[in-house]
Amino acid sequence: MKQLKIDFFERDTVQVAKELLGKIMEVNFAGEKLSGMIVETEAYLGKNDPGSHSFRGKTKRNATMFGPAGISYIYQIYGIYFCYNVTTDYKDIPAAVLIRALEPLTGIETMKKNRGRNELRDLCSGPAKLVQAMGITKEMDGTSAIDGPVKFYEDLHQLTFQIIQTTRIGLSQGKELKLRFYIKNNPFISRK
Repeated sequence: MKQLKIDFFERDTVQVAKELLGKIMEVNFAGEKLSGMIVETEAYLGKNDPGSHSFRGKTKRNATMFGPAGISYIYQIYGIYFCYNVTTDYKDIPAAVLIRALEPLTGIETMKKNRGRNELRDLCSGPAKLVQAMGITKEMDGTSAIDGPVKFYEDLHQLTFQIIQTTRIGLSQGKELKLRFYIKNNPFISRK
């Protein structure tokens, strides 16, 4: 598999969010490679996007978003769960793509243990679920998506699929923006 390079992420965030669909996300978890095909993403456009963490400026929590592209941005929600994003665009443009769902490919038994679930469809069908299944931790925040524990690769079979574009999930502001993308009819998305 050909690994994605930094120039893939140093582009328009919406374009990256769309083109990550069908790509492979891989995590090195305790020496084992866990991977899944990305089937759902959301774009967060920075200072002009009221749904983005960076909308109100730089803070300790969102500082990773203000760095260069191709960096893992991991944050906590509801005080217990974590979500994984990869930064996009260029330094000082605080944009990122949230990986919302994966179709599990390798390391499935470990994912089941990490999630405490046996149903394949339930392992990575949501941003917090996939973080738990893949063994992603807050300590990975700020690491490179090029040479860190989380990496991205070209899709294996150059699949053809239709992309659905719709509104993002779980936001109080910016919820009307159609910045969520998913593979039509894929059973592993979080929800329609």
